[in-house]
Amino acid sequence: MTLTATPARTIGLWQGTALYVCAILGAGVLVLPGQVASLAGPASLLAWVFSIVLSVPLAFTFARLASVYPDAGGIAVYAAAAFGRAAGAVSGWWYFIAGSVGQTIVPLTAGYYITDATGLPTSAAPAFGALILGAAVVITLAGTQIGSRIQVLLSAGVCVLLTMAIVAAVPQLRWDAYTPFAPHGVGGIGVAVVILFFAFSGWEAISHLSAEFRDPQRTLHLATLITLFVVAVLYLGVAVAVVGTSSYGSPELDNVSLARVVSGRFGLSPAVALALAATVICWGTTTAFVASISRLGFALGRDGLAPRALARVNRRGAPDVGVLAVAGIGAAGLAGSAAFGWGTSTFVYIPSTLALTTYLVATAAAIRLLPGRQKILPAIGFVLILAVTPSAGWHLVIPVIVAAAALVYQRQKI
Repeated sequence: MTLTATPARTIGLWQGTALYVCAILGAGVLVLPGQVASLAGPASLLAWVFSIVLSVPLAFTFARLASVYPDAGGIAVYAAAAFGRAAGAVSGWWYFIAGSVGQTIVPLTAGYYITDATGLPTSAAPAFGALILGAAVVITLAGTQIGSRIQVLLSAGVCVLLTMAIVAAVPQLRWDAYTPFAPHGVGGIGVAVVILFFAFSGWEAISHLSAEFRDPQRTLHLATLITLFVVAVLYLGVAVAVVGTSSYGSPELDNVSLARVVSGRFGLSPAVALALAATVICWGTTTAFVASISRLGFALGRDGLAPRALARVNRRGAPDVGVLAVAGIGAAGLAGSAAFGWGTSTFVYIPSTLALTTYLVATAAAIRLLPGRQKILPAIGFVLILAVTPSAGWHLVIPVIVAAAALVYQRQKI
C-alpha cells in the first residue's frame, strides 16, 4: 500500500478549511502575541500586519503548486522539479525538522496554560504536552478520514474561543498602552517578523495532504481564501487585544497572555477558560501537523531522500513510521524541557528560521515552475521574504546545518 498509487480522496472543502485553520491558528496565537510584543512593543502590530500581507502570496503560491503537483512530498517535490534532487532533499529536510520541532512548541504551550489554571508548577507543562502529542498520534494513525472530521470540530472550537477572547478585551483596551509605539526600533520589528514565521508556516503543511483532496484544483484555492480571512481577523484581533491590555512584558506573562486578556470575563475563571482554549487549539494544530509532516517523511523515504522506513504505511493508509518519527522529535524536545527547563522561546527559532528558508526556496521554485502571470504572487512573496531574512541573524546557521546533513546523507546513498 502507498500514499501515491491510489490515495484516498476523502478531504472536501470544509475538512480542508478545517485543516488549514488548525495548521495556521496554532500555538502561535497563544504565546507569540506576548512574545513579539515584548520584542517590539506596540509596533509588533506592524509585524503582524506584514506577516498577514506576506501570507497572501505565500498561501496562494502553495495552493497553486499543490494543485499542479498533488503529492505528499510538497516542498521537496516542488524544489526537486525546479532545481534538482539535491534541492528537493534539502528543502524537504528543512520542513520536516521545522514541523517536527514545532510538535514540542505546540503541546508545551498548552501545558503552560494548563499548569497556570491548575496551580501546578510550570515544570509539569511538558507532561501535559506529552498527553496532547500522544492524542494527536492516535488520531493520525486512525487515518485521514477520521482525523479530518475531528479537525472540523476542533477548528470551529478554535474560532469560537478566540472570538470570545477578542470580545472580552474590547472594554479593557487603553490608548496609552500603544505608547511608546516602537521602544525597540525597527530592529525589534524585524526580529518579530522572523518569529512570526512560526505562526504562519501552516500554508506549506497542507500541501502534503493535497493528493487526498477530492478536488484539489478547486478546493485548495477556496479553502485557502476562507482561511486567509479567518486567520487575518483572529490573529490581528488577538494581537491588538494583548497589546491594548498590556498583557505582556515577561516570559511568564507572555506564555499565558490570553489568560490575562479574558480575566474576569464571561463569569469563568480566565485561567480555566484559556486552559480549555489552549488544549483545543494545540490539539488541533498538533494533529494537523503530525498528519502533514508524516506525509512529507513518507515522500522523502519513498524517493530515497531519507531512510526508506519512513515510507511504510499502516492498513488505514497512514504513514505510521513517519508519524512516530515526527512524534519522537517532538517528544525529545518535551523531554529536554522537562529535564532542563527549556521553554518555547528556546525552540521557536528552529522552526521559524527553517520555515523562512523553506518558503524562500518554495517561492523561487514557483517562479520557475508556474507559467506567465502565475509567477507574480510567488515573486512578491520571494522579495518580501528576502527582505526580512537578514533579521534572522546568526540563527541562519540552523538551515545551513540541516542542509549539510541532508547532503551528506545523499552522498552516502550514492
